[in-house]
Amino acid sequence: MTTDTIEAAERLATLRESIDRAARLTDRTADAITLIAVSKMHGADAILPLIDAGQRVFGENRVQEAQDKWPALQEAYGDIALHLVGQLQSNKAADAVALFDVIHSLDRPSLLTALAKAMDAADKRVPCYIQVNIGAEAQKGGCAIADTPALIAAARDADIPLLGLMCVPPADVEAAPYFALLAKMAREEGLEQLSMGMSGDYETAIMLGATDIRVGSALFGARD
Repeated sequence: MTTDTIEAAERLATLRESIDRAARLTDRTADAITLIAVSKMHGADAILPLIDAGQRVFGENRVQEAQDKWPALQEAYGDIALHLVGQLQSNKAADAVALFDVIHSLDRPSLLTALAKAMDAADKRVPCYIQVNIGAEAQKGGCAIADTPALIAAARDADIPLLGLMCVPPADVEAAPYFALLAKMAREEGLEQLSMGMSGDYETAIMLGATDIRVGSALFGARD
């Protein structure tokens, strides 16, 4: 085992211990939480030690970046699950359907139409999260809170498999109220999964019901 793999295994073990502690406060264990290692802007040299340490679920923000690095890694390691956790342009819908196992950023009717068309053409149904603009921030993607029930209904009508809701709360404020609101919205719509929580707030997210957390810097270190 290389030094890089040992260090990656230590970071992964530390993170999983924290996940387990938070999960137990909600009568769950770490096994109930999907840890998505967000590998955006990291190359294979940084990703491979985590794969060798046992991590199998990874997230990318951009379709093009994922296309450049993941096919070779997936060919070498057949059990990798790849999640798109960043914004998706409608003209990249077909590429996203071809490459990703889960899409976290369905946030508008035009993208829903493009994804449904791409899934029909590929004869492949890719599970999705509806991304909610939980802080009503103009600079962020996500469906407006008031529009979310209609988008959920439209996705169901289009036979797009919905896993749950996703959000990125406002920076530099307490995230808990936003996570709690997302959880309430999911319950009202009968959606069981919540993609929320990143390196700085994943423990809070888990305590408020997160089933999927998107962690980058805690696993890879700070980006340049």
